[in-house]
Amino acid sequence: MPAAPRPGIVGVAAREVAWIWRDRVALLLVVGIPLLAFALLAATFSNAVIRDLRVDVVDQDRSQTSMTFVQAIGAAPGVTVAGRSADLSGAMHAIRSGDAIAAVYIPENLERDILAGRRPQIVIFSNKQFFTPGNVAASALQAAVSAAAADLPAGARSAAFTPGPLVVEQYVLTNPALNYAQFLLRAILPTVLHVVIAIAGGYAVGSEFGARGVRGWLAAAGGRPLTALVGKLLPYAGIFLVMMALGLGIIHGLYGIPFRGDPVIMGAAACLLIVAYLCLGAFFQLLVRNLPTGLSLTAIVCSPAFGFAGVGFPLLAMGTFARVWGALLPLRWYIQILFDQAARGVPARDSVEPFLMLAALAALYFALAWLRLHAIAANPDGGPAEAAAPDRPVRPGIAAAFAAEYGRVLRDRGVFGLIVLGPIIYGVFYPQPYLGQLIRGIPIAVVDDDGSDLSRTIVQTLNADEAITVALRPTTLAEAQAALARREVFGILGIPAGTERDVLKGEKARLPAFVDSAYFLLYNRTLQGISEAAGAVTADLIARSARPDGSLYRAALAQSSPIEILNQPLFNPTGGYASYVVPAAFLLILQQTLLMGAATLGGVTFEQGGREARRRRGGPAAVIGQAIAHLLLALPGFALYLVVLPRIYGFSASDHVLAMLAMAIPFILAVSFLGQFLGTWFRRRETAVLMLIAISLPLFFLVGVAWPPEAIPPILRSVSAVFPSTSGIQGLVRINQMGAGLADVSQDWARLWLLTGIYAVLAIAASWIATAGRTRDER
Repeated sequence: MPAAPRPGIVGVAAREVAWIWRDRVALLLVVGIPLLAFALLAATFSNAVIRDLRVDVVDQDRSQTSMTFVQAIGAAPGVTVAGRSADLSGAMHAIRSGDAIAAVYIPENLERDILAGRRPQIVIFSNKQFFTPGNVAASALQAAVSAAAADLPAGARSAAFTPGPLVVEQYVLTNPALNYAQFLLRAILPTVLHVVIAIAGGYAVGSEFGARGVRGWLAAAGGRPLTALVGKLLPYAGIFLVMMALGLGIIHGLYGIPFRGDPVIMGAAACLLIVAYLCLGAFFQLLVRNLPTGLSLTAIVCSPAFGFAGVGFPLLAMGTFARVWGALLPLRWYIQILFDQAARGVPARDSVEPFLMLAALAALYFALAWLRLHAIAANPDGGPAEAAAPDRPVRPGIAAAFAAEYGRVLRDRGVFGLIVLGPIIYGVFYPQPYLGQLIRGIPIAVVDDDGSDLSRTIVQTLNADEAITVALRPTTLAEAQAALARREVFGILGIPAGTERDVLKGEKARLPAFVDSAYFLLYNRTLQGISEAAGAVTADLIARSARPDGSLYRAALAQSSPIEILNQPLFNPTGGYASYVVPAAFLLILQQTLLMGAATLGGVTFEQGGREARRRRGGPAAVIGQAIAHLLLALPGFALYLVVLPRIYGFSASDHVLAMLAMAIPFILAVSFLGQFLGTWFRRRETAVLMLIAISLPLFFLVGVAWPPEAIPPILRSVSAVFPSTSGIQGLVRINQMGAGLADVSQDWARLWLLTGIYAVLAIAASWIATAGRTRDER
C-alpha cells in the first residue's frame, strides 16, 4: 500500500486529483463541459463567412432593366432570392415570419425613369433587429444593386459635366476576409472557459464545507492556509491551461487563422486569467461558506462578462459604470491582450498596460482568497450549516402539487434566487454595457498630403459626422499606423497629393482608408463615417454649380449614378446595439434561470427525501402541478423583460400582450418540464448550476438571432430545436420587437407546444426509470 503524501502542496494537490477522479460532477465540469462547449462553438462558426441569407424581391416594374437588378441580387455571394412577393405587404410578412432577412423594392416605371434621367429609387429593407445577418444582407444587396447600376448602358446616362467624385478605397487591416470565426470564436472560447474556471474553483473550495471537510483540507497542507489554497487550485490550473491551449489550437490549427503576436506574453496572460478566476470562485465560497450561494455569486459576476469585455460593443461607447465594472473583470484585460497579440500583432510593449492590470487583478483575488482562508483556519468548524427540512409527502393531485412547489420555491433561498431574484438582478446588470446603443466619436487619423482647400473641407466634414472624430493629424502613414497599434485611433484616412486637382478635372479622386477590423462593430461604424463624409463632400461639390431649380444638380447625380439606393433599416431603425442584443439575451436568461431552478429542485428533493421523494415528485399530477407553479413564478420575470424594461431602456416593444402571453406560456412550461426531467438525474442541488451555467453562450449563438441559421450546420440547427430558447426567442422577439402577430410565428408556437408535451412525458418517465433502477452512489 503506497504511503500517503507528506503534508504540503503536493499532498493537497494529490488529494484534489483523487477527488476529481472520484466525483463525476467535478470531472465532467473541468473536462466534459469545456470540450462540449468548444465542439459546439467550433461547429457553429464552421462557416466563417456568412452566405446565402434569404431575401425577398418586390419587382413592380417587370422590365428588362429590373430583371438585370434581380439577377444581380441572385448572383450576390452573401444572399439568395428566397421569395418574389407581389407587394411590400408580402415582403414585410416574409421578414416578420423569418422567411427573409431583407427585401428589395424595385418601383414601377424604373426603366422609363432611368432613361429619362429621373434617378429612381431602389429601396433595400433590412431587418436590423437581427443585427449581424441584417447588416451582412444590407451590405451584400447594396453592392449587388450598385454593381448592376454601374453596368447599365451608357446611353441611359446624362452627358453633363460634374466634378470628379471622392472614392473611398477600403484597406481592411487585421482580418481582411471579415472572418467571423477569427473575430467571434477567438473571444467566445476563453469567455466560456472563464465561467467554467470560476465555477470549478468555487466547487472545489465550496465542497469542503459539505461532505469533504475543511479540517482534512488544512491537515493535508500541514495547517498552512497558503499551502492549502495553492495546492487545491494547482491541479485545476494545469487542466485549464491545457483547455486554453486546446482553444488556441482550434482557432490557429483547425481554422488556420494566423497568430501574429508574442506567444510568451500570450501564454503568461492565459496563466494569469486562469489564476484570477480560480481565486475569484474560491473567494466567493470562502466568503459565504455555502456552496449554492457562492456559485450564485460567481454566476452573477461571470455570466455577463462577455458584454463588459468590449468584444461585441466597444469600450469607448460604454457608460461609466460599465467601464469601471469591466475594469474589475480579468476577462476584459485578457481579451484586449488576446486581440492585440493574436489578431493585430502589435509590439509586446503595447500590451504592457493590460498585462499589468490582469496581473494586478490575479494578485488581488488570490490575496483575498488567501486572507479569507487564513481567517477560516482559526475556526474551521465555525461556518453555519444550512439544515435542509425533510421533504414532506404531498397529497395527490395537481392543486396540491402546485401549492407544495410554490411554497418550496419561496422557502428555498437558492431556488428563489434563481427563479425570482435572478431575472431582476440580471435585468439591471446585463444591459449596462450596451445602453449607449450607438458608437459615436470613434477617433481616426487623417494623413493630409494634399494641403488644399478641398482636403481641409474633407477633414471638417469628417469631424462633423456623428460616428467619427479626427483625433490625430500625423504627417506620415507610419506615424498613423503606430497610433493605430496603440489604440489611439481605429482608422486612418489618407488624402493623397493632387486630390483637389483630380476632382476639378472631373476625375475620380481616391482616398485610401485603413480600417482596423479586429472588432467588427468599430470597423463598420468607422467605415460608415468615412464614407458618409466623402459622399457629403462630393454632393456639395456637385451642388455648388447647381441652378436654383436644382436641375443641374439632379442631372449631375444621374450621370454619376442613374439610380438612388435607399437603405431602410426595419424594426431597429437607429441600429442600436442594445435594442438588438438585450431582448434576445433577456429571454435566454429567463430560460437558464428557470431551467437551473427547476433542475435544482430535483436535486433538493433527492437530498431531502431520497428515491421515494423523487418518485412522488415524478408522478403525472405532480409534474403538471409543479410546472404550473413555475409558470406563475416566472411570469413576473417575463412581464419585467417583455413589458417594463424595454420601455425603461428605450427599446422597441409592441402592445401585443396577449400574443406574447400565448407564446410565453408554452415556452415557460417547456423549460419547466425540461428542468424537471434534468433534475431527475441530479442527486445534489448544486449540480444543476454546475452543469448548465456554461452552456448559455453557445445556446445564444444557436438561436439564430446573433448568428444566422443559414450559417449554422444543419445538424446543429436540428440540435438547437430541442431547446425551448430557439423557438421561444425567435417568436417572442418577432412579436415584441418586430410587431409580428401570432400567425406570423405560428411554427415557433407549435414547436413550443410540441416540446412541452415531449418534456412532460420525459419528466414523468425519467422519474420512474431513475427510482426503479439500482441505487447508485451519490454524485
